[in-house]
Amino acid sequence: MPWTFTHDLAAYRTAAGPAVAADPVSNTLLLTVEGALVRRGPHAYSDHDPVFGWWTGADGAVAGALVCTPPFPLVLGRVPDEAVAALGEALHREPLLGGIGGFNARRADGERLAQAWGRPVGDPEVLRLYRLGDLVAPEPAPAGRARTAGEADLPLVREWFTAFALELDDPVPGDAVTRDRVAQRGVVLWEDGGGRPVAVASFSAEVGGASRIGPVYTPPAERRRGYAAGVTHAAVGAARGAGASEVLLFADTANPTSTGVYLRLGFRPVEDRAVVVPA
Repeated sequence: MPWTFTHDLAAYRTAAGPAVAADPVSNTLLLTVEGALVRRGPHAYSDHDPVFGWWTGADGAVAGALVCTPPFPLVLGRVPDEAVAALGEALHREPLLGGIGGFNARRADGERLAQAWGRPVGDPEVLRLYRLGDLVAPEPAPAGRARTAGEADLPLVREWFTAFALELDDPVPGDAVTRDRVAQRGVVLWEDGGGRPVAVASFSAEVGGASRIGPVYTPPAERRRGYAAGVTHAAVGAARGAGASEVLLFADTANPTSTGVYLRLGFRPVEDRAVVVPA
């Protein structure tokens, strides 16, 4: 029941693609990273070669997978307990895993991997995955309207994506990431009654029937006016219009304000993930 590791995206998609796609909710991060690498090439996230892995069960079927784009955290999908233990051991002997920058995994799995890694780590960031049930319109409705961002909006979208990442102490997305999302018509702006952009929400390209909302950002001076709810609601509609039957998002469990917005819109918790990085 081994792990197999490779730099070969085509081999990963052949071996693990069907198993990953069979659970598009829990494996949403794997699917969106894979999709970006297919569209933008192997160095879509960094100059390092990505690492792919899959776990083969005793019955010979692939039962889980991972993707890592160093120096960012390794993303582990839903895998059996024995696969987590074996991955912990592989961290110390598999050369392809030498450049990872931490783990993004289901909470218990991330904690186990951090212990097996044996390096000092900070307190994990806990992200809760939400799945949309019945969409509920914001009440009261915020002033203004939504529109799809275009190429002329790239400087503003880049500025707000960067501000969002810095606010959360996350890696700042590269220019190619922003351009790709805008080119895919996956960025929605909320304009106030005067036509001035006041919030942004993005959504990933549909993969396996699922799309994920994020980031959602409102500049500090524009907050507490319902714009985040309005732009998120609009982004959900756009994602569905682009073919998604499942709409997902992640929210920081330490941020009750954003969590409250998403719950009122009809999102429901699925699972918690831990992002564990070196201290």
